[in-house]
Amino acid sequence: MAGSQKPVILKGDKSLSSRDFERVIKPLNLFGAKIISNKGKLPITLTGSKFLRPINFLEKRGSAQVKSCILLAALNTYGETIIKCKKSRDHTEKLYKYLKLPIKIFKKKNTEIIKIKGKNQYKGFDYKIPGDISSASFFIALTLLSKESKIILKNINVNRSRTGILDILKKMNAKIVLKNKKIYNGEPIADIVVNSVKKLKAIRCPSHLNSRTIDEFLIIFLICAKAQGISYFRNLNELKHKESDRLKVAVNFLKMIGIKVISKTDNLKIYGNPKLNLKNKYNVKNFNKDHRVFMMACIAALTLGGEWKINDKDSINSSFPEFLKIIKKVGGEIN
Repeated sequence: MAGSQKPVILKGDKSLSSRDFERVIKPLNLFGAKIISNKGKLPITLTGSKFLRPINFLEKRGSAQVKSCILLAALNTYGETIIKCKKSRDHTEKLYKYLKLPIKIFKKKNTEIIKIKGKNQYKGFDYKIPGDISSASFFIALTLLSKESKIILKNINVNRSRTGILDILKKMNAKIVLKNKKIYNGEPIADIVVNSVKKLKAIRCPSHLNSRTIDEFLIIFLICAKAQGISYFRNLNELKHKESDRLKVAVNFLKMIGIKVISKTDNLKIYGNPKLNLKNKYNVKNFNKDHRVFMMACIAALTLGGEWKINDKDSINSSFPEFLKIIKKVGGEIN
C-alpha cells in the first residue's frame, strides 16, 4: 500500500488497536508515504506515493515485523534499500530468495545487513503455507503437561529463526524429535513428535534465544510452572509490546495459580512446582483479547486442574479459529 496514491484506512480489533504502530510508521514515512495515526495506534490513514525513495534504516528491536514491512515497501522503490538489524525471524528473506528477488544478506554475530533493490518484474506464484510453530506450541505444551501422552504435529515450519521453543524445551528435558524433514520453497518443514516425560527441569534461558521464541514465551512460562526448580529469563522487554503486555499478564496469571514469581524490569524468575494440582475456581478476563493468553489459559485448565471460566473466546479468530475444535479432537473436554 505504500505505493498506492489513494488513502487507505487501516483498522483492527481491540488487541491490535492497542499495539504501537510507530515502529512501522517511521520507516514508511521515510520511504515517502504519508501516515496519519491515533498517537501511533490504529486507526491509521496511509497515503502512498508513486515515487517512493529507498532508505537506510537501523532496526534496533529485533522485530521481524518491522524488517518485513521495510522489505515489502522496498519492492516499490527505485534504487537499493539497506537495513541494519538484529537477527530475527527470516521468512520474508527466504521467500525473496525462493522468488529470486535481488536481496543480499550479510550476517554478523548478532546483526545483519540486508540490501534489496526494488522496481523489478514480479511474477505471481502459488504457495501452500506450512503449519505454524506458534500455533503448534500449545499442543506441545498440552502433551508435555499431560501424563503418558504423545502427539505428532505434521508439516510444521521449523525455520531456525522460529524454533527457539524447541531448544528451550529440550533443555528442560522435553522429549521432542523432528521427523520427515524437507525443504519447501526455501523453508524447512518437518513433523514434530512430542512425548511427555516424568519430570521437566527448570531452565536458565539464554537471552540470545529470545528473538527466536518471542511469540511462545507465554506457553513456556506455563510449562516452567510445572518444572522442577527455578527458571530464569532476561531481557523480555519486547513482550510488553504485543497484543497485551504479556510479561505483566504472565506474572499475574502465574501468581493466580499459586506460582511464586519475581519480576524486575524485563527479567523473570519462576519457581516451579511439579506437584501443582489446582482445586479452586479461576476466571480469566481483562487480557485485552490477546489470542495467546486465551489459548495458554485453555492449556492450563486442561492440565492443571481446577474449574475455569475463560472469557473472550473470539480472540482466537485472528490467528487460530480452529483451536478449540482441534482441542476437542485430541480429547480435550471444553465447553
